[in-house]
Amino acid sequence: MLNIVIKFTHSAIINSNNIRTMGKKKVIKQTSEEAIKEAEVLQQAMKKAENFDVSVKKSLGQGRIYINVSYNNIMITATDERGNTLGWSSSGQLQFKGPKKATPFAAAQVAEALLQKIKKSGIADFSVYIKGVGSGRESALRTLIARGMNILSIKDMTPIPHGGCRPPKMRRV
Repeated sequence: MLNIVIKFTHSAIINSNNIRTMGKKKVIKQTSEEAIKEAEVLQQAMKKAENFDVSVKKSLGQGRIYINVSYNNIMITATDERGNTLGWSSSGQLQFKGPKKATPFAAAQVAEALLQKIKKSGIADFSVYIKGVGSGRESALRTLIARGMNILSIKDMTPIPHGGCRPPKMRRV
C-alpha cells in the first residue's frame, strides 16, 4: 500500500481542471512500512513521556496550564498556583519533525502526554492560558476537556500590536 501526501508551496497555479489553487503541488510518496515505522517512533516517544516520574506532594489546590502555540512548535506547561512547574511537553519532545510539529494532531498528542505526566500531582482544577496563533490552539484545549480535566477559566494571552512606540524626530540637515 502506498500513502501519498500532497504539500503546497507558496505560488498560485491553475491545475488541469482550471481551478486556481494556492501553491505548487509537491507529492511525497510514503510506503506503508515507512508509515508504520513513523507510528512506532511516535508510540515510543509517548511511552518515554509517560514513564517520566513527577515527585510532587499530593495537593487538591488549583493549577495553571500554559499553552504556547507558534507556527513551528507547540509547548504546554502545567504549574501549581505558585508557578512551580508540575510538568511540560512539546511536539519536538514527542519526536515530531519539521512541519508536522505545528499540526492539530501534534497538539492533541502533546496535551495527552502532559496529562499523563501531571495526573499524579492531585490537582483537579486548572486555569488555561493560551498564547500564540498556531493551528493547534483549539485541538490542545479540546483534548484537555475531553480527558475530563476541570477547567475553571480560559484566557487568551496572545500579544496584539497596538501601533508601537513613538518614532524619532525628523532629521534636519
